[in-house]
Amino acid sequence: MANEQLILEVKEKVIKAVNLVDLNPEDIDAQAPIFGEGLGLDSIDALEFILLLERDYGIKLKNPAEGKQIFKSIATMADYIEKNRTK
Repeated sequence: MANEQLILEVKEKVIKAVNLVDLNPEDIDAQAPIFGEGLGLDSIDALEFILLLERDYGIKLKNPAEGKQIFKSIATMADYIEKNRTK
């Protein structure tokens, strides 16, 4: 499980990437689904996350289908970043 600092950082980057101006990092449950009933984001937002991983952490998804598992929640995203980051 990723550390709290990385989870907070990912929350802040997600808010900025998809323009969730009404939310603060504390408002987001790290375990809640990002898509659908959780934050209610869609596939266009997933593209923003792919760019975020590449730009901010040096992670290039080889298979975009992996995104479904990686972007399940903030916690799964932070965990993936922790294990795969190059910067």
